[in-house]
Amino acid sequence: MGYIKRLYQARLYYLFLLPTLAILLIFGFYPPLSALYHAFTNWNGATAEWIGLQNFKYMLEDSFLIDSVWNMLFLLIAGLITGNAMSLLGAAFVFNLKNSGMSAFFRYMFILPMVVPGVVVLLLWKSLMDPLTGLFNTVLASLGLPHEYGWLGDPAMALSSIVLIGFPWVAGLGFLIYLAGFQSISQEVIEAAKVEGAVGVSRFLRIDLPLVTGQIKLMIVLGIIGGLQGFGVQLVLTKGGPGSATAVPGWLMYEQAFSYSNFGYASMIGFVIFIVILAITFINMKFIKADQ
Repeated sequence: MGYIKRLYQARLYYLFLLPTLAILLIFGFYPPLSALYHAFTNWNGATAEWIGLQNFKYMLEDSFLIDSVWNMLFLLIAGLITGNAMSLLGAAFVFNLKNSGMSAFFRYMFILPMVVPGVVVLLLWKSLMDPLTGLFNTVLASLGLPHEYGWLGDPAMALSSIVLIGFPWVAGLGFLIYLAGFQSISQEVIEAAKVEGAVGVSRFLRIDLPLVTGQIKLMIVLGIIGGLQGFGVQLVLTKGGPGSATAVPGWLMYEQAFSYSNFGYASMIGFVIFIVILAITFINMKFIKADQ
């Protein structure tokens, strides 16, 4: 009875929450639930016919999808290595600068790319890699080196060219997270390391690096999730080509939905990606809990 009375007294507060709740239900819960249902249907955007696991069976037999999974794994592993290593080293470099002016300068330089829209960055790299007028081939030609590279247009080079995008890979978000981790290291620990003779690279490997393992785990998880569901490069630059050379599951899902109106199959691909991301999230939570 007391609970009902408190609920009645707070009715005005709940009334104000209704618009937010409605938006959350419509845009937060309905789309994934709808996708889950339509993953088991033959849906062209208008009519949906229940077909059970046929979309999932087709996924297992889809050679294009299988190729896209291998491409995704290659890009994922390469991205984790380059992005984390360079962001970590960049943050360590700025953290250990003694000159506050130089530290602020490099901090701004590493963060500045975050304000540039991602599409603009991708289009700039596309221009650099243009086989005829791009800067890369022009520089190689001026040095007297082989310069007739197709880059994104060459099936043998396209995937590696995507990895090259963003060089030197000091990502703004990763840099900030690692820099915050280094700055949280107690000054007493750093002074004790100096007394023990741990300076420079030795201190980085023995003291600094172990103390930012939490940030490293976070960036790895974020990188994996982003790699599993991302297809921005394919959408803007390659359209998954040449052929299937740069296709990834996220791009295939987009293509099936908006180029072929095969929304049921696209929903199944999205559902499987969601399950994989959910599993990774649970594993990450378990590891963090174990560490705590």
